[in-house]
Amino acid sequence: MSNIIKNQKEIEGIRISCHHLAEMFAVLESMVKPGVTTGELEQVACDFIAKVGGRPAFKNYKTHKAATPFPTALCTSINDEIVHAPALPSRTLNEGDIIGIDAGMELNGYYSDMARTLAVGKVKPQAQKLLDVTKRALDLGLSEVAEGKHLDNIGRAIQTYVEGHGFGVVRELVGHGVGLDVHEDPQIPHYAIKESGLPNVRLQAGMVLAIEPMVNVGDWRIGDKGDGFTFSTIDKSLSAQFEDTVLVTKDGCEILTRL
Repeated sequence: MSNIIKNQKEIEGIRISCHHLAEMFAVLESMVKPGVTTGELEQVACDFIAKVGGRPAFKNYKTHKAATPFPTALCTSINDEIVHAPALPSRTLNEGDIIGIDAGMELNGYYSDMARTLAVGKVKPQAQKLLDVTKRALDLGLSEVAEGKHLDNIGRAIQTYVEGHGFGVVRELVGHGVGLDVHEDPQIPHYAIKESGLPNVRLQAGMVLAIEPMVNVGDWRIGDKGDGFTFSTIDKSLSAQFEDTVLVTKDGCEILTRL
């Protein structure tokens, strides 16, 4: 749990990194439409990050599970893909798709992390409901962030809302601390954990957290697409993800990745 509480210098550096990442997402969101490719989104993201003097936090990131480092700056997960689909090889977005864009930036040693799932043109009502529910679930989870609260407060709020709308919350993939590295302690489940035996960490002012509920229309369990990176739903149902990096304060949280 080292570096779990950030000092003021670190917080300001993380805040600046998050601000630039949110600016980049505004550009990417404006681009998403039928006919656009994930390769085009990737190029714009790389150019933007370079322009502000940063580095893509995900590109060349190596995990113990993957045989090779992650190849792109963006994760571009389409339809039944939950997370971690590389933007290359490039794929074309089609009318009615949904695309989850997840990205992180390192700027002067400080890390930010953010995700949004977007409609490509006009989508079916169930897809739109999924986007609305997942975004609202994130907001409800963030409303439970404040010094003295616990991880269970966040996960319980998310799970209760999502399951109340008939959808499933992914369990195997979680949020995390962030700021001085891509992934830090604590791990943040997006479901109730008070009776599970998992560490129900008490929140403290100065923590920086990436909270990122992933919600499936169908079964909450995950599979993979065999590329070493991409997680997908086991029943081919749609999945959405929304993520913000937030600073825990005494009275709530500061959402660092919103302009």
